This record gives sequence, structure tokens and C-alpha cells, in this order.
Amino acid sequence: MRLHTVLPTPIGGLGVGVASGKVTEVSFGVTLEAPSTDLDPVLRAALDELAEYFSGARTEFTVPTTFTRGSDFERAVWGEIASIPYGQTRTYGSIAHAVGEPLGAQAVGSACNRNPLPVIVPCHRVVGANGKLVGFGGGLPRKRFLLELEARVWIERAFTEGYA
Repeated sequence: MRLHTVLPTPIGGLGVGVASGKVTEVSFGVTLEAPSTDLDPVLRAALDELAEYFSGARTEFTVPTTFTRGSDFERAVWGEIASIPYGQTRTYGSIAHAVGEPLGAQAVGSACNRNPLPVIVPCHRVVGANGKLVGFGGGLPRKRFLLELEARVWIERAFTEGYA
């Protein structure tokens, strides 16, 4: 059984889907709907974690996830993207090298565009070779917002936790 709801965020509605006890989908630009008061526990946890992320209180996601689609290459790319630390970026080329396709930067971009779990699997942290913001399934304004959020939170934590 697939369950779905929408979370209002600073970048618009995020659709969140759960099946078999795991988050299977996050989608941008979803029309807001009346929130349900009786949510599946995994769906509730995903919404809570996403809300914490947008408030700056969460830097890692712990909800169980699964990919219900994607080629072996796409899944390898998504797995590599999932390992990019909060507040950091990697280039499309470095991801291509990491998954064994050194000339596959454009294919990595296509895989990022098909990422079924954006934000949780942070494809917004993948940038062009020169650090330029290029390509993002949610649109460049959303990518910029997410990167700026993470940079701001990282800097604030650096000062409050004494590692600046």
C-alpha cells in the first residue's frame, strides 16, 4: 500500500510517498492538500525529519528509504550522492569517477534529475566542474535555497560548537 502526503516547506510543497515501511518518493512543486491527522509512522517520521531539516535542526536523515526504480548506474549515483556530507558539494565529474564512469558527468546529471528522493538523497549538493549551479530537477532557485540553508546552518554550528 502506497501512502502519500504533502509537506509545506520554504521551497513549496514536497510530496512524500511511503510504501512497505520505507520512503520511496519526494517530489517538488506538489499542490498542498489538507494534512492528515492519522499518518503512517514512517510517513510521520519523514515529515518530521524534513521539517527539522528545513528549520536547520537536522543535518542527516534516518528514515528508512528505498529506490523502487532506476538503473544500476542511477542507483550507484544516488548511493554516492547520499554520502555527500551536509554543507559540502561534489561535482558531476567526481561522482562519475566514484561510480566507475570517469567520462559520465552528463549521465550523472541525468541520474540526478531522476533522483526519486531529492533532499533526503541530496542531489542539490552536486555542482558543475567550476562550482557553478547547473541542473536540478527542482529548479535552480530551489537548489540555491538548499545549498544556502546548509551553508548557513553549517556556519552557525561552527561558531556555536567552536570549530570555526
